[in-house]
Amino acid sequence: MKQNIKKVALSLVCVLGGISLSNAQKAPQLGKASLDEVIAAMTAEEKAELLIGPGMPGYAGLVPLEGEPDVRVLGAAGGNAGIERLGIPETVFADGPAGLRIQPKRENDPNTYYATAFPVGTSLASSWNTQLIEEVGKAMGEEVKEYGVDVLLAPALNIHRNPLNGRNFEYYSEDPLVAGKIASAYVRGIQSHDVGTSVKHFAANNQESNRLSVNAHVSERAMREIYLRGFEIAIKEANPWTIMTAYNKIDGTYASASDDLLKTVLREEWGYEGLVMTDWFGGYPGFETITDTTRSSDVVAQLEAGNDLMMPGTVAQKNALIKALKDGSIDEAAVNASLKRILNYILKTPTVAKYKYSDKPDLKAHAEVTRNAATEGMVLLKNEGDVLPYTNKSGTLAVFGDTSYDFIAGGTGSGDVNEAYSVSLIEGLTGAGYQIDTDLQSAYVPFVKEMTAKEMKRREENGGLLADVQRIPEMPLDKDLLAKKAKASEVAVITIGRNAGEQHDRKVSNDFYLGQDEVKMINTVSEAFHAEGKKVIVILNIGGVIETASWKDKVDTILLAWQAGQEGGNSVADVFSGVKNPSGKLTMTFPVDYNNHPSAANFPGFPAHDPKEVFYEEGIYVGYRYFNTFGVKPSYEFGFGQSYTTFEYADLKLSTTSFTDELEVSVKVTNTGAVAGKEVVQVYVAAPAQLADKPSEELKAFGKTEVLKPGQSETLSFKLTAKDLASFIDAQSAWVAEKGTYTVKIGASSLDIQLKEDFTIAEDITAEKVNNAFDLDAEMETLKN
Repeated sequence: MKQNIKKVALSLVCVLGGISLSNAQKAPQLGKASLDEVIAAMTAEEKAELLIGPGMPGYAGLVPLEGEPDVRVLGAAGGNAGIERLGIPETVFADGPAGLRIQPKRENDPNTYYATAFPVGTSLASSWNTQLIEEVGKAMGEEVKEYGVDVLLAPALNIHRNPLNGRNFEYYSEDPLVAGKIASAYVRGIQSHDVGTSVKHFAANNQESNRLSVNAHVSERAMREIYLRGFEIAIKEANPWTIMTAYNKIDGTYASASDDLLKTVLREEWGYEGLVMTDWFGGYPGFETITDTTRSSDVVAQLEAGNDLMMPGTVAQKNALIKALKDGSIDEAAVNASLKRILNYILKTPTVAKYKYSDKPDLKAHAEVTRNAATEGMVLLKNEGDVLPYTNKSGTLAVFGDTSYDFIAGGTGSGDVNEAYSVSLIEGLTGAGYQIDTDLQSAYVPFVKEMTAKEMKRREENGGLLADVQRIPEMPLDKDLLAKKAKASEVAVITIGRNAGEQHDRKVSNDFYLGQDEVKMINTVSEAFHAEGKKVIVILNIGGVIETASWKDKVDTILLAWQAGQEGGNSVADVFSGVKNPSGKLTMTFPVDYNNHPSAANFPGFPAHDPKEVFYEEGIYVGYRYFNTFGVKPSYEFGFGQSYTTFEYADLKLSTTSFTDELEVSVKVTNTGAVAGKEVVQVYVAAPAQLADKPSEELKAFGKTEVLKPGQSETLSFKLTAKDLASFIDAQSAWVAEKGTYTVKIGASSLDIQLKEDFTIAEDITAEKVNNAFDLDAEMETLKN
């Protein structure tokens, strides 16, 4: 009898506690039961728990909480919530594009957890070397895995529509082929370690001003040819584990709720089966609405469009979804499809595999990777009189410019990295055996330290990580001092620095254009040193495009070093000294004037002080497609870059002159100079334009030689398909390679065409039939050739 009473009491406890003992025992477990069984066992609350992220570690909305969050990886951006009852674990997502972003110090822990700061996106892409990018990805992927992270929130491959975009440093190019190929290599490298990537920001996220809600009006042709093509290449070639949707609206609909973007294009046309997540708080109209607990993004629209995971997740979103699940106002099939994609992702992770991460990646080896990668992305813009490589180490270098003494490794915001150290230009040059003028160094170091401290304090008071970036003023230079240094030193080195980041776009004055203090520095240094017959070298430590036309003739040499990661100073010294021959080429146009850009009149949108709408009136004519087609002379064109040696192109061969389904192009490149080097070969095609207007030429393939010794040759081959040759024809909702004569143009840059050869297509070829999408929500005339 006592035993029966105990059984009844236990049953009552279980029922009163809301737990069925038999149900708990029978709950299907992820990895043991089928996904359908796991999903069927979920309550509405559990479904919402998995579809809505658990919030940002250490934050309630956007407000930092006191103390250190109890998380696996401190500094991670988030992850999915776990459901213990069903055996579903939490996984970890972390930023970002230039290296893993985590916190190096933890409470009550004497160890440090630094990550490697790799070169920024513009630097990596300027290498045009996909094999090199894959090696960078492998190094980055090892850090991701060994620090216990499942997904790196990268790469970012939005198009450089306008040079003022605050995050262009994270992105690769104004050209979608370059962006897609570089991103593919990056993804392959990282995912070779069985960790994931999140290709972002999908799509048309080309500005930071009002980025959460600005409505981008883009034609279907421009979307498909320019803003989606890079994503298509990366997704089809590298199959990233996850995709991150953009904040902005596209033709009136949030990217994270766009059926056209996520269902029609991504799922149906491209066949993508992976996980789609929002950018952090995507679908909210502004940061001020996120902390309003009564407001939610439209989670029903987002999920029904195929955006599986709302990150980082808010209580309001969770409540809205639970209500929709219970009252039947959301499509159950869409919900279950999203749950299945999330669970499929989780099953692939190191977390599920119970990988014993070491917290000790090979940072020393990765420092070498970043040092080498940075040198290959450097672009020699000018080298009059072969000033570089500079091999004279007997005299002194007079080094000017604040940034020489505080070299910028990378951008700010989520693209920043907490690295152990950053090598300044001065440190790099000194380490390479050069003598630096000590008077100048003694003056600059305290000045830069004081000015930088003021700027960092200002940023901290104005948003911290997401504050706008202002450069510090250049140290005033005394004319008598300059005259003295010009006599005593062998050469002058001037560094011009720029930084930018998330949430803010760059400015035209005192940023794109040099400030008056910088102009004065270049003028006075150049006058003093040229008066003594001495040379002036400019190092550009920048993440994106600046104006160069007004001052480039005043100096002898310009080396575009980009933001080269933590080994930046050493990387510059390697190129400066000739240990490495620069082989980078521009992946974007440097205009003579900002207003030469076709998007200048429509950036960042209207009204200018608080843009709600932005019209992509330039259509497909972005970057060199515009400059070359309309004959607008740039300061430095797309694809431009010099070397310490010279190259000759010869033996252009086409496999056929009558195209049917594939064309092979080959060309021989010979090093005709005196030192070893690499050359980037660019394949442009000019197409007939009866069905639609076309740019004068478009990049269709590229490759990079191995290191060629003087006199050595290499033959590069490229395959072109009908899709490569096709343009999107609105009237047919198809990619069509139209009949007529095509010209293959082999270029050392987009304007330096070395060889040409024609071929024909006898009849229009429909390379791919697609669905109608991206109907404009407002009238807009786009630029035509």
